[in-house]
Amino acid sequence: MKAAVLYGDNDIRYEDWEMPQAEPGEVLVKVKESGLCGSDIPRTIHGGAHFYPIVLGHEFSGEIVETGEGVTERKRGDRIACVPLIPNRNDPQSQKGNYSLSKGYKFIGSRIQGGWAEYVAMPWENTVVLPENVSYTEGAFFEPITVALHALNIMNFQGGRDVAITGMGTIGLLTLQCARAMGARKIAVFDIDRERLETAREYGADLCLNTLEEGFKEKAMAFTGGVGYEVCLETGGVPVTEILCLDLAAPKGTVMFIGTPHKPVTLQPNEFEFINRKELHVTGSWMNYSAPFPGWEWEMAVYLFDKNLVKTEKLIDRKIPLSRASEAVNDLTVPGAVKGKILFECEK
Repeated sequence: MKAAVLYGDNDIRYEDWEMPQAEPGEVLVKVKESGLCGSDIPRTIHGGAHFYPIVLGHEFSGEIVETGEGVTERKRGDRIACVPLIPNRNDPQSQKGNYSLSKGYKFIGSRIQGGWAEYVAMPWENTVVLPENVSYTEGAFFEPITVALHALNIMNFQGGRDVAITGMGTIGLLTLQCARAMGARKIAVFDIDRERLETAREYGADLCLNTLEEGFKEKAMAFTGGVGYEVCLETGGVPVTEILCLDLAAPKGTVMFIGTPHKPVTLQPNEFEFINRKELHVTGSWMNYSAPFPGWEWEMAVYLFDKNLVKTEKLIDRKIPLSRASEAVNDLTVPGAVKGKILFECEK
């Protein structure tokens, strides 16, 4: 089979790769569409891969073409989305249902070979069956949308709350749509990109503010009558928006950090005091799993896409054949060259 294989920094080669086999308890999946995730950036251009050569890709959908010995829960022809984490069931955190907090797990497309290939062999438990009306493109968004859903799940999100979301990248726009579907009252979003803010407006935001514009914070607070936001969801992973969430939060509010930080964050005393003086609940979210594995997040993703409550069209930068994967990775090194999700079509 063919695969896009990473050999080093910005060194992707489309070449022949060993065809996987479905072992007992596994299924063989013919990959249809596979995404280039933000977490793949350090792996592809900053020496962040666990080993070389490796086939990345953990956001993908496909069709089961073979089942291994003992598999009765899935069948040939099932259309599926990949659940990339393979838990270490012996770890105490896994036994509590905290699979992503455990040690010794495997991860498809990071710690073992992944979906930038024509075929992938994987445990049947790591597949979620797609409803008939859910496309392979939408299936490739199951992994990122469950990141948003996990954050909402572990904070016990309730409808009827005013919500602020910082960062309108892929995760931010999916978080927006999940919060809207789950009954958020008012949603204000923040970014520096006008196109992303316009997309956010189309996808359900009530107030869209550019943080480069003067007076945006005053407008944000006025939107809540000066009280602040009961829920602040940070998806950008940058210091300015991480601190902004503490500022925007209402007394007794919850600040949820979803975005992965890449720079140091320094809080001034008055900024740290937001936590004290407003008695904030500040927490974080990591990955997208709960018990029973893979969890409510994945069931909810099926529901949201099945009911057409989530849109992905404007989250996609481009779709290209897998053979052009190196082109996409090279674009990651050019500021502004990639705006949204890149999807690889693995049959072309």
